[in-house]
Amino acid sequence: MNTDMEKVYSIIPARGGSKGVPGKNIKPLKGHPLIAYSIAAARLSKTIDRVIVSTDSAEIAEISMNYGAEVPFIRPAEFAKDNSSDRDFMVHAIQWFESNEKMIPEYWVHLRPTTPLRDSSLVDEAIGIIRKNKNATSLRSGHEATESPFKWFLADEKGFFVPFRSPEGKDYSNMPRQMCPKVYIPDGYVDILLSSVIAGGESIHGRNIHGYISPYCVEVDSQNDFDILEYALGRKSSPILDYLNNNYKGKE
Repeated sequence: MNTDMEKVYSIIPARGGSKGVPGKNIKPLKGHPLIAYSIAAARLSKTIDRVIVSTDSAEIAEISMNYGAEVPFIRPAEFAKDNSSDRDFMVHAIQWFESNEKMIPEYWVHLRPTTPLRDSSLVDEAIGIIRKNKNATSLRSGHEATESPFKWFLADEKGFFVPFRSPEGKDYSNMPRQMCPKVYIPDGYVDILLSSVIAGGESIHGRNIHGYISPYCVEVDSQNDFDILEYALGRKSSPILDYLNNNYKGKE
């Protein structure tokens, strides 16, 4: 496997099917398809060398190319099912580049279209972190949980609530939230994967996942999420939306 240890490609996965919100990945948000926001974030990065969209949809492919992404292949249907894993489309992409370009990048910046509002400088910061940490097998972003699961309960077979306990036996359920360990919710702000880890047969994230504490971000999983983002962008624009408006009017 010919791997370029310096190259960084962004990969944006976008299936044509979506049960929650039909056509979600190309549904307009303030005049631009949802996927355009992730493409723009990658294009505004100072570190990402190429922006790749992996899709099974010819329509998504055309829209993605109109917004400046490369779509060098159409993802096979067997890797674009409801139960397909992230590993499926990553392995397919790696194999395609190895077969067709004889070279694959070591670093893949995985940007989900469902997290449209990113700061590209933070994406670059995350890339810098994993490049410096040679023991990391991947990087995943997460924002701090506002409510600690350490204060939650399990229910036993008799219907009684049982508090979570630490390995040392601490019962956090009656402690102030500030005394509980900090917990982070994985989000789609930025994930970074390594070709060498994926090719090694492990999970795509490997065993040493470096954390990246991201700002809170709205992930689009429902029409209500779209409505929240439309309202928020109506009150305050974003660098991503400004870039799209200045460069891609009428191309949605």
